[in-house]
Parts: sequence; C-alpha cells; structure tokens
Amino acid sequence: MLLPLTPLDRVLGDRTAKAFGRHLGLKTVADLLQHYPRRYYTRGELTPISQIPVGEAVTVVAAIVDARERRMKGKSGSILEVRITDGDGIVTLTFFNQAWRLKDLKPGARGLFAGKISAYQGKLQLTHPEYELFSEELDDTQAKAWAEHPIPIYPAASSVTTWALQRAIGVILDTLEPITDELPPEIVAGESLLPLEQALRLIHQPNTHDDYTAARDTLRAHEAFQLQAMLLKRRAENAHLQSTARVGKANGALAVFDASLPFTLTDGQARVGTEIAEDLAKPHPMNRLLQGEVGSGKTLVALRAMLTVADSGGQSAVLAPTEVLASQHYSSFEKALGPELSAQLGLTLLTGQMSQADRKRAMLQIVSGKAQLVVGTHALIANKVEFFDLGLTVIDEQHRFGVEQREALRLKGKTSPHVLTMTATPIPRTLAVTVFGDLDVSTLTELPGGRQGITSHVVQFAKPQLIARTWTRIAEECAAGRQAFVVCPRIDEDDPAEELIEAGGTLSEDEDSIDELLAAKPKTPIASALGMTDALRRNAALAGLRIEVLHGRMSSEEKNSVMGEFAAGKIDVLVSTTVIEVGVNVPNATVMVVLDADRFGVAQLHQLRGRVGRGSHPGLCLLLTKAEDLTPALERVQAVAATTDGFELSQIDLELRREGDVLGDRQSGGKSGLRLLRVVKDVDLIQRMRSVVEELFAVDPTLEKHSALAECLARIDAAAAENLAKC
Repeated sequence: MLLPLTPLDRVLGDRTAKAFGRHLGLKTVADLLQHYPRRYYTRGELTPISQIPVGEAVTVVAAIVDARERRMKGKSGSILEVRITDGDGIVTLTFFNQAWRLKDLKPGARGLFAGKISAYQGKLQLTHPEYELFSEELDDTQAKAWAEHPIPIYPAASSVTTWALQRAIGVILDTLEPITDELPPEIVAGESLLPLEQALRLIHQPNTHDDYTAARDTLRAHEAFQLQAMLLKRRAENAHLQSTARVGKANGALAVFDASLPFTLTDGQARVGTEIAEDLAKPHPMNRLLQGEVGSGKTLVALRAMLTVADSGGQSAVLAPTEVLASQHYSSFEKALGPELSAQLGLTLLTGQMSQADRKRAMLQIVSGKAQLVVGTHALIANKVEFFDLGLTVIDEQHRFGVEQREALRLKGKTSPHVLTMTATPIPRTLAVTVFGDLDVSTLTELPGGRQGITSHVVQFAKPQLIARTWTRIAEECAAGRQAFVVCPRIDEDDPAEELIEAGGTLSEDEDSIDELLAAKPKTPIASALGMTDALRRNAALAGLRIEVLHGRMSSEEKNSVMGEFAAGKIDVLVSTTVIEVGVNVPNATVMVVLDADRFGVAQLHQLRGRVGRGSHPGLCLLLTKAEDLTPALERVQAVAATTDGFELSQIDLELRREGDVLGDRQSGGKSGLRLLRVVKDVDLIQRMRSVVEELFAVDPTLEKHSALAECLARIDAAAAENLAKC
C-alpha cells in the first residue's frame, strides 16, 4: 500500500509519537493506519468476563456494580475496590490511595477497562486499570445508535491505550490525502473489493458490522496480493542464480554406501531421495524442506544427498544447533559410512568448543576441499571459515536458526549452493512460506521397521496422586532395564523477580498491591535441572537408580561424558534442560517427563518427546504442568499430547505464534509481517491471489503498466533490506 510515510511527530506531537514508537513500534502515518483493530465491541454487548484467562492483558466493556473504599490492614492508606460486570462474571478494579476516583466510578456507568487480569482470594481483579467511561446524556434514538455502534479495540500497551490509538487515528483520517490503490481496477472489481481509502476508513471508523467486515476482506486481499507479487518478483530476480548441477556416479560414494546398508529404505525415503536427486541435478539452487516425524529417517536421506554432491566433487555442510547434536551427527555419519569411506570423503567436525589446533586443522581441510562432508555448529558461519566448493547446505532442526544465520552459510558457496532444511515441526514462518508457494516440501510419514509409537499424557500439578504415579512409572521402566529423561526449563533455582511475576504482581506503581498479590497466591517455583536432580535422588520411589544431570553450562567434556554414559546404559535417569531437545539418540530411553511443560513452545515439546520411543519399546511422554483449566497454556500442552503429527502441530503453532515476517528475517511471534491475513484460514485467498499475480506478471513482467504496484514492491524491498542490515 502506498500510505504516507510522514513521521508521527509531525502529526500527533512529539510526546505521543515517542510513546507510540517506544511501546508499539509505530513511527509513521503508514504504521498507524495499518495498526488495525483486533476486535470490535458494541456498547450494548458486554465482555464474557468468565472466559478471560488469568495473566492476560485485556480490554473489557462492562458496567459498574458498586464501589467502596476500605483501609489497608496494618498499613496507612486505603484501597478503592470497584466491581464491574457483564451480567454474568465479575471483575474487581483495585486502586491504592485513589479514593478521588469515586466521583467518576458510579454504579450503572459503563465503559472500557484495560489492564492485566490477576486472581486475588479466588476473584478476578484488575490492579490500577486504565478506563474510559461512556457518555450517558443521550435520548432514546441516540442511545440505540450509541449501543449498536462498533467500538474498535486495538492491540495496545500499558502506556498506550486503545482509546488513545482510536483518537490518534481519527486525527490522521481527518487530514489524510487521497491514497493511490496499487491493485489494478479489474482485480478490485473481480474480487468485489472496496476502494483502498474507503476500506482504511471503515476498518477504523465503522458504522456497522458489515462495514468492518467488508474492510477486513479488502485489506486481507491487499496483503495476499502484495505478498504474492513480492515473492514472484524475487523469484524472477533470482532466476539468474546459478548452482552447479550435482549428479551421482554409477560406482561412486552413494552406490557404495547404499550397497552397505543392512536394511531396505522405506518407500518414503526412496521417494524423497529421488525428489532431492532431481533437484540436485538442476543448474538452479534447490530450496527444499524435508519434514518428517522424529525417527522417520531424515538424517539418512540428507546423508545420501551429501554423497551425491561428493560424487560430483563438491562439499556439503550440516549446520546443527548444538554441539551435542553436531557431535552425534559426526559419530553417526562415521559409523554409517565406515572408516574407509569416512576417510575418503574427509568427514570433518567443526564446533566452537574445539581446541584452537583442532579448529585450524578442520578449517584447512574445509578450505582445501579435502573435507567433502562437514558437520558443525554456528562455528561454520564464522567469517574465517571458507569452503573450496560448497554444493549443499543441510540445516538440521531449522526452527533453531534465524533466517540470517541460514543465509550466512548459504553465501559461503562460490555459486549458490543447494539448500535442504530438515525439521519434525516447521516453524510458523516456514509453514507460511510453503503456503505462499515459495518453498518445495518433501514429507516422510513412515517410521523405519521396529519403531514403536509414543503415548503422551498431560499431568496437572493439581492432582498429586498422578504426580506421584509419574515417578513410580519411571521406576517401573528402569526396573525393566530401560531409561528415562526428566526435562526442566531452567538450570538453576528461580529468580525472585520471576517468582513475583508468576504470582501475578507488577514491578511498578504500588508496593502495597504487590504485597497483597503475593500474599494471595503462593509462589510457584519453576523446575530447575539442578534442583530436580537433588529432589529425585531423595525420592524413595527412585531409590537405587543412578540419576545424573546435563545442562548447557557444563563443559564439552562433561556433556560428552554424561551423554556417553547415558547412551551406554550406565545412567538410569537423565535430568536435563533442552540441551537434549534435538538429535539425541538413545534407543533404550522409553519415558520422558517434561516439568512445567507450559513453559515450552509447541515445536520444543514435540522435539523433546521425540527423544523416546526410538527403539523396539513404545515411548511414554508425561507433560507436567501447573497451568489452570481453560487457559491457553494448558490448551497448548493438551494439543501436543493429542497428536504426533508434526504438520498438524505446526498449524497449531502458527495460529498461536503467528507466521513471522514472510518477506524478511523475523521467524515468529507477535512481530508477524502479516496484519490481517491468516495463513491457515486464508489459504484459498492466498492461492487465488497467486494465480492473479502470475497472470499480471505474464502480461507485464516489468510492471511498466502498473507503476503503483511497482512503487509498492520497491518500498517492501527497501524495508526488508533495512531489517536484514540491522541483523
């Protein structure tokens, strides 16, 4: 969209502009106009208070029931308590030493109330909320219109309220110059869209439900159109990129390796291997995602692709997220290839923890081209590391790397290397890019013969008998000769500041409110690996078992020693952090307990769970959580327990975390590059717009007849380049 890039301080004043920029990242008129409402209320519609999760920052529309002032026990000062309702649930507004608010907060008054919901003595409350009351001096006709008029509720911050945003946008719209629509008129007509300027006005200032619905539909179409146009433009610009075609030899390394395999490839491994081989044989760089359930054989498929590249004289580099995983890949490759083929291919490991002499030796092997198979961590990205002929980069567990890190490795090729990324659970951004048609996908659905499934259960701390059963279940597995993981989100005990936040307090404004909130809700420490190791060693149910700890602060030697002993069966229970999230392969480990499971993301939980059930015995994953019923945190953990389908979990993750910056470097989280468009819900619109854009580019490849669209895409390119430069 060609919206004004005027700095906000020129329109709203310096103080307001600074607050908008600092708290919401809004710096220009275009930013503010595209800061769309996340929902709408009518004044006659009250918020379902009973459904508000504790800990969420919310804006509610409600009516005041009553208000009273009381003195604080044992302290000077007073507390003003105001109860508001939606006719069903009740929330208490709490103000400390602010009795003067009684003159405004009268029973029967309605308004918007914003703040963070907490619980005090079993009741919902908002401490020191922001609020804006509605006017009451209306006749019957005005009252009806007032009650039915949609109120936009914006994504806001504690220092920038939704009504402050509403007023600021009103100022912008009052002075807005005519806007050029980058969509060609025939597309606007064909999709039954509103003119762009009208859509912008109606999404911020609707008179009816139909107004903002039509505006949203129009602006979603603009987003889908722009994104597809940008992706197709970049694909056309990158068409000149050349990669060396990589073809295997009849009696080469791949043929020797395949002949030595003691098993037959699954149908999926054979099919995906053929897809990758066809891509490698082309003079244009491959960009393929290999998705497969944990244990489906992705690493074997990648190794066979690397051997194809080696047959052509090129090098392959595997980028692993941790030193533990890099070392395991190196060891598994060495074992699979055998000593002769490993030596022939110059199998080399490079990590940041290696001695200086070993690193120099490895780097010399790489730059000379003697190392045709290279495995490493982020150390591979270092400026000093140079490749002789990098033909293939394999990104293992791609959700653990940023876009710029993956790009840094790709740029080490003299020509653009082929790229293969592997994951069991694609990050939201990757799933989004596959929907937009900018990434080829291969999927492995079969498990190798002999693998058993994994059963997952959610165990809530509110049920102590199930918690106790968790530890006896581990004891039973160990008594049968098997092993267990216990995963914690922290290494050390809790930080006091985090305990305070957990208890629902705020680190601002009023000490009395914090004291009361802490007294109202017991502290709930987050499980730590060190603390849990000590606790389990004292647990009678686990008496006689060898319990050890593994975490990221340990030296490489210590980590390798512990993992080696666990793999050898000398350790019964391994307590760890997420250092074992990916790649760790101990077939005898059959049970995993994840403590405070709600502290982990969907992809993390799925990856962690994949560490068990890798042998001939079924796996069991117990997700322990303090999350309360009906909260998003508990629903997320329950979703993981309900399925082992990585793509299904990715869709859940996509809906929870958003898709990141599809055109830039951001991967996920609240900083999504998409504003109204939703990849899962709007897939039909996205694909329809791709067809529309393809037809437009076929007729006007240089966009000479579509200057507004060309200017719009140039802006997007400039913004993406600026973001990448900052990285």
